[in-house]
Amino acid sequence: MSFHHTPGPLTDGRADWRPADVLNDPRLEHSLAPSEIATLARALAQARGQGIPLDDLETGNFPLPGFEPLFEQLLRELETGRGLFLLRGFPVHRHPKEDLRYLYVGLSRHLGTTLAQSRGGDHVGDVRDLNVDVNSPRGRAYTSKQKLTFHADQADVVGLLVLRVAKSGGLSMLASALAIRNEIARTRPDLLHVLHQPMDWSWQEQQPDGAPGWYSQPIYTECDGRFSSCYIRTHIVSAQRFEAVPRLTPLQLEAMDLIDRLAHSPEFHISTMFQPGDLQFLNNHVILHSRTAFEDHEEPDRQRHLLRIWLAVRGSRPLHESRRAFFRDVAPGAMRGGYTVRDDRRVYETTAAMT
Repeated sequence: MSFHHTPGPLTDGRADWRPADVLNDPRLEHSLAPSEIATLARALAQARGQGIPLDDLETGNFPLPGFEPLFEQLLRELETGRGLFLLRGFPVHRHPKEDLRYLYVGLSRHLGTTLAQSRGGDHVGDVRDLNVDVNSPRGRAYTSKQKLTFHADQADVVGLLVLRVAKSGGLSMLASALAIRNEIARTRPDLLHVLHQPMDWSWQEQQPDGAPGWYSQPIYTECDGRFSSCYIRTHIVSAQRFEAVPRLTPLQLEAMDLIDRLAHSPEFHISTMFQPGDLQFLNNHVILHSRTAFEDHEEPDRQRHLLRIWLAVRGSRPLHESRRAFFRDVAPGAMRGGYTVRDDRRVYETTAAMT
């Protein structure tokens, strides 16, 4: 398998950005108008009234007339633009949580196919503190209140809908993975080469039946001029517990240290505090995201709570063959990414038993 890469800076749409490029850019966000909120409410009432289960929601039975230009702008900005888009004003205070799941899934299926975020089959992941150690063999970032390192989820697109924020902390941070890659190309080309070579990753005990507890893929790949970054340092370090996995080399550790240092530099990342009703979409191939630790309210109905969706979207980029280890399909626009679920079940709420 060839792991050739462009030796210098790589151009991929407008995905190489610094904070000044994205702050206050009107192309990257949209506030829902009252007419759009009313359209969402009508689609919800129709789906609920007809008894359509969440599994069966699709564009035909969850119509959103007038949203087409917005969806095209959103997908275009994700794939060939900056790689991020924010919808504001989602009606989280107008509907019970069960209806919000319908609204979120129904809207998302206009953009692509929802994916399982664990072997438990959760097509909507509840991002809240379930007292899970993110550094444990089963640790997953979305079930912890700990500080998270910069990383990307393992799907083409991740969506985060904010229901409630924490008592304190929980600051969201975003960085361009391509800008970081290009800085490494300029300053440490020897480490760029390392990042294009395979590393072993832990499945975090979510592997398909019969598979070992780890798999192999590079952090950076290129295919037909399109860039893809996939980086979760905790999963790479976690794979070191397996005796059959080679030890990380000093250069591999140095390369990951450099990614972390650049991502945490104010020169490369933006910081935002989510508000209830924010709905953020990110292209995981070109964006790294992180979150500071947070302190929650004591009352359960006030605690920080987001809903997460992973999507395979139309118009997605081709991926290098080495991405097949997790994504399974590397063709552009394919239904790919997410975890394999034994019985193909879908659930729409994350519980402690699934972690």
